[in-house]
Amino acid sequence: MKIKIGVIYGGETVEHEVSVISALQAMNNLNEDKYDIVPIYISKDRTWYTGHMLRDIEFYKDFDMEKRYATKVMLYKKGKTFLLQRTTGLFRKDVTDLDVILPVVHGNNVEDGSLAGLLDSIGIPYVGSHVLGGALGQDKVVMKQVMQAVGLPIVDYTWFYDNEYLDDKEKILDNIKKIGYPVIVKPATLGSSIGIGKAHSAKEIEAKIEEAIEYDNKIVVEKVIEDLTEVNASVLGNYEYRKVSPLEEVMGVDEILSYADKYLGNAKLKGTASKGMASTSRIVPARISDKLTKEIGETAKEVFKTLNLSGVCRIDFLIDKKDNKFYVNEPNTCPGSLSFYLWKEAGVKYCDLLDEMISIAIKEYKHKSKKTMSFNSTIFDGFNGSKGLKGMKGLKN
Repeated sequence: MKIKIGVIYGGETVEHEVSVISALQAMNNLNEDKYDIVPIYISKDRTWYTGHMLRDIEFYKDFDMEKRYATKVMLYKKGKTFLLQRTTGLFRKDVTDLDVILPVVHGNNVEDGSLAGLLDSIGIPYVGSHVLGGALGQDKVVMKQVMQAVGLPIVDYTWFYDNEYLDDKEKILDNIKKIGYPVIVKPATLGSSIGIGKAHSAKEIEAKIEEAIEYDNKIVVEKVIEDLTEVNASVLGNYEYRKVSPLEEVMGVDEILSYADKYLGNAKLKGTASKGMASTSRIVPARISDKLTKEIGETAKEVFKTLNLSGVCRIDFLIDKKDNKFYVNEPNTCPGSLSFYLWKEAGVKYCDLLDEMISIAIKEYKHKSKKTMSFNSTIFDGFNGSKGLKGMKGLKN
């Protein structure tokens, strides 16, 4: 019997389109001898849809016209069964049952633990990091604070909220000056290089901060490593075990690795279709020493463990070639294209990578099911029928 897998993607996020591309890649590589694949698309207005047409990229190019052919749904539990139910029509019939969810989501409102929390509340097994891992992986400030607490190497940084900048701009600018220019300015909870800018001097910093504030109320500013090599490692596993892919050396076209570099690749030059993160210019394996490769791989596993990650993640690193030191840049808890291109370099087929991710999720679910999640309590015995309710009414008044 096949496993019915719901692939959830999209959402109200600036990384919406990236999620669609990554999800279509994943669905096209799931082994259809093993899985019945059910696409579950969350539109930008947070409406959930399903239907076979969702597996065609053309559907999304004129979504407002095409959406009438898809079915609006919600996910719920009935007894021991997880179901997709129609949300329109006189009789809201169940569309299909599901065994496991594969979230392929990027950014706020989905990847940041929000979707994981919903799936946990329903109780369905799902692939990838849970609420805490998703939240830590999305917030660039909190993740740095956690990594700093355990001694993981990170670059010098400062951070602030937008209201703090508006209330006392000079204090914020003075803190940035102490780090030393040039700096990178980032929205703290976004990904895919959106809203990121480089300031070479105090003359440029205010414009970069104002741009970042358009996207987020929390801003992080980091010291730039000028003689820089960027390398990424993908980690697969959970709290029990972890393994690392070959490292990639990322070659950005722009001054910083931009959204266009990551997801348009040569498309912006040739008009070709995007292949997601697989289109980024890269060298695999990275052109660094065996010693440094091993150290970065072990650090990637430590980051994965420290931040409570699960499934497949990508950990990005910055190497200062002048000092031959490396720093953790950030983790991507649900990376673009699920980092399949890195595992391919290790001889792992994309379908096999997805199989292992799903196996990890099912194993975690079974393990968690054995834990005590609730217990019988006598707490209500202290309330004496209507007398107790009257007392509660008194509290309301």
